[in-house]
Amino acid sequence: MTDAVLIASRALVGVAARSLAGVDAEVTLPQYRALVVLASRGTQLVGELAESLGIHPSTATRLCDRLVSKRLVKRAIGRGNRRETRITLSAKGQDLVDQVTRVRRREIGGIVKRIPPDLWPPTVAALNAFADAAGEVPQQAWALGWS
Repeated sequence: MTDAVLIASRALVGVAARSLAGVDAEVTLPQYRALVVLASRGTQLVGELAESLGIHPSTATRLCDRLVSKRLVKRAIGRGNRRETRITLSAKGQDLVDQVTRVRRREIGGIVKRIPPDLWPPTVAALNAFADAAGEVPQQAWALGWS
């Protein structure tokens, strides 16, 4: 099971890398992952974002600095607590997530068409179970839209 998921993940990382390479903004995979977390979960404290990404808060701060400079996220200091920094996806960031998602959907759609249709339902069930086990947010309008 682990080997099969590793092989599939290599294919998906390839799709992810190609989809990011096709956009104008130079965004790394970790930066894009942060944008996806913000798109799916909304405004986050830097510490919450770090936890979602599995990185140290100082690393998240530097990552957010880069995303702010690219105008992909907005940063706001908490009124009651200046140590609380909230990160929100900007309109430009949302456009980037939408653009990359369209490219990914198109490429993944081509891959899925090469899978025999009778295997689609169990594949969807397995992928949903994997996403649930990984703590991913349920499907939303921005996501791939598989059912």
